Amino acid sequence: MLPIRHTAAALLFPLLFATGAAAAQPASAPAGQKVLRMFLSTSETGLDPAAASDNATLSLLENLFDPLLRYDYLARPATLRPNSAAAMPEVSADGLSYTFRIRPGIHFTPDPAFKGVKREVTAQDYVYSIKRLYDPAIKSPWAHMFEGKIVGDAALRKRFGHDVPVEGLQALDRYTLRIKLAAPDNNFLFYLATPATGVVAREVIEAYPGQAGNHPVGTGPFMIGEWKRSDRIVLLANPESSAVFHASPGDNPEDRALAAALEGKRLPRVDRVEVKIAEEFQGRMLGFLNAEYDYLEQIPESMTDMVVRDGRLKDELAARGIVLSRFPVLQTYYMWMNMNDPVVGGYGKDKVALRRAISLAYNNAEDIALLKKGFAIKAESPLPPNVRGYDPAYRSPVPYDPALANALLDRHGYTRRDADGFRRTPDNRPLTLTMHSEATVSGRLRDELWRKCLNAIGLRVVFKSDKKTEIIKASRLGTVQMFESNWIADFPDGDNFYQLLYGPNAGRANYSRFNLPAYNERYEQARRLGDGPARQQLYFEMNQLIHAYNPWVPLTHVLSGDLRHPWLKNYKRHPVEFTTWRYLDIDVAERARSARGER
Repeated sequence: MLPIRHTAAALLFPLLFATGAAAAQPASAPAGQKVLRMFLSTSETGLDPAAASDNATLSLLENLFDPLLRYDYLARPATLRPNSAAAMPEVSADGLSYTFRIRPGIHFTPDPAFKGVKREVTAQDYVYSIKRLYDPAIKSPWAHMFEGKIVGDAALRKRFGHDVPVEGLQALDRYTLRIKLAAPDNNFLFYLATPATGVVAREVIEAYPGQAGNHPVGTGPFMIGEWKRSDRIVLLANPESSAVFHASPGDNPEDRALAAALEGKRLPRVDRVEVKIAEEFQGRMLGFLNAEYDYLEQIPESMTDMVVRDGRLKDELAARGIVLSRFPVLQTYYMWMNMNDPVVGGYGKDKVALRRAISLAYNNAEDIALLKKGFAIKAESPLPPNVRGYDPAYRSPVPYDPALANALLDRHGYTRRDADGFRRTPDNRPLTLTMHSEATVSGRLRDELWRKCLNAIGLRVVFKSDKKTEIIKASRLGTVQMFESNWIADFPDGDNFYQLLYGPNAGRANYSRFNLPAYNERYEQARRLGDGPARQQLYFEMNQLIHAYNPWVPLTHVLSGDLRHPWLKNYKRHPVEFTTWRYLDIDVAERARSARGER
């Protein structure tokens, strides 16, 4: 840890007041153009909405393709608004039928597949685009959002074909789309705001068989200008973009001013976005400080001391006009325990007591202060703030209390100790916990926190380090005993988090393999309800069951430390969408002054 920080600090000093070529306008951009400079933390894959699932690629796709709906930029909690639809859909009284009117005059960007014809988007294009999610050749990771939910979609699963009729997915006329569900789904509209449902043109897909991801032709606010794989991507403002700014600000004065300034204006506001791939934490941080990137979201934990002192942005950075903000990400960190494991699993009182003691031993305050550098809040339940169903008044009944943990273990038979002073099982066998961890600097630091917490209550723990991808594979097979994980919301509703403990999801999202009938019944009831008091009561009861049986130790919700330069305008972090590029603006004159060292 220390060598990395010392190296970073040494490099930082001459960059704090860097000017000149590194901060000047890129040679590739014509003079006077508004250029947003960004990075992606991992390489992109193919730009096909139906196939992509990594965050880097989804960040690009949401700027190139148009789903029917999009999130309101300013509304909190996150709220949907029309995008390519002319208005929110007409929904039948039984909640099964959704009728959308597509805005006329939306066109795909030019491509040889259109043979010189300006191609307008129709309702049939959305029928085609949603059907592609069922294509077995694509193996779409988003198919589960629709499979078995649309009336008649079994025909696609039985014998896939783009022309196979589906009763619940029809274009009634050129601009009218109707989707009928087999059962109500309170989150269905959220699915229609994902990049996966962005509209594509059949002519383009068929013109490039198996290569759709190499030929992204959409209707979004941007289009591809340059693309050097895994290195550099340039997005250009789409001259055919039909996006216009509308938003619903709350009481925040800054949001109201932003809404007033942008209302009714055409999007995007910049001429181009220049994107680099920056996989190393240090490279991202130094790139931002050297004005190579206009903003940076989520300061890496290992880099926090470079820019923050005593919880505040360092004075020398504030003097440059840099702004630090904290943002509650829709993310929950938790440590799960395998309920089928012979050491920590099971529903008997002795095993429940062991897991409860582990929960009581976790020192949340030390985790947040020392490892998260203050950029987190305590997780009281699976739900982070700004998710529908979150109760800000709810408090976990399992506090940090090692004395109580010790008493609980003593009471339930873990009284005998081995020669090293560690507890043995109630039947006097050796007791060793095995926690998997990532083979990284932060992973090793977390190991030490857990070792300290568990040793304090007499529990021996060993750590098995590996790559996260390998740990996840083993978790799905049920061969991992304990592991820290995290979940980022696919959509801003409590269902997306509580499904992580639903019994039938064991081996998939439910790594703990928790399978409690009382929890499953409440989860199924809650799924049928909209956000409101009845569902809130079920969530309360589900929380109590989680704390009673302790398949999880809820850890933290991240407070992302975000940095931005003073020439970046209209910036507001969104809790769900990957980027806000369409709304952002650049004050070219202010950037130039900063490059000259002027304030």
